[in-house]
Amino acid sequence: MSQNTPSQLKELIEASIQLELNVSELYTIFYKVFSQDSEFWWRLVLEEKNHAALFKSGIESGEVFSKFPENLVIQELDILNSENANLRKLIDDYNLMPPTRDYAFNLALEIENSAVEIHFQQFMEEENNSVIDKIFQELNKADKDHVQRIFNYMQENGIPVTEENMMLMSAY
Repeated sequence: MSQNTPSQLKELIEASIQLELNVSELYTIFYKVFSQDSEFWWRLVLEEKNHAALFKSGIESGEVFSKFPENLVIQELDILNSENANLRKLIDDYNLMPPTRDYAFNLALEIENSAVEIHFQQFMEEENNSVIDKIFQELNKADKDHVQRIFNYMQENGIPVTEENMMLMSAY
């Protein structure tokens, strides 16, 4: 991992915060539209907001920021910006015309299988010695495995999984 300047790290963290908030906003649309799944979507909304709050704490506390675990955020700003732009478009589109229930769940699987989300989860599962790393992991403990939870919920509720997502799930 390359060493970032404080301003570069701050930019990566801010883009990561925005990503988590965008995912939360997208899931909020699904929460409002799919009443039969509202409890499931609401839990994901809160967990994504919690991820954003974890990142935000790294910026707001000078002491924590100086020890912020850089490997908690993906190091490619262009990937984060691209993902954020894609999510903003989906949010705008789905506020006008929501997707089908099947499509919403499959989209959530794709999002949670994205490089950015996988990176976050990998950090949370690493063995770390840093006290700060362990604090972040402890705070996040309840939020693990969105992919598996979404997939299980889909299976339990008869929601079809796309062939592409089924192939991704076979890796689990």
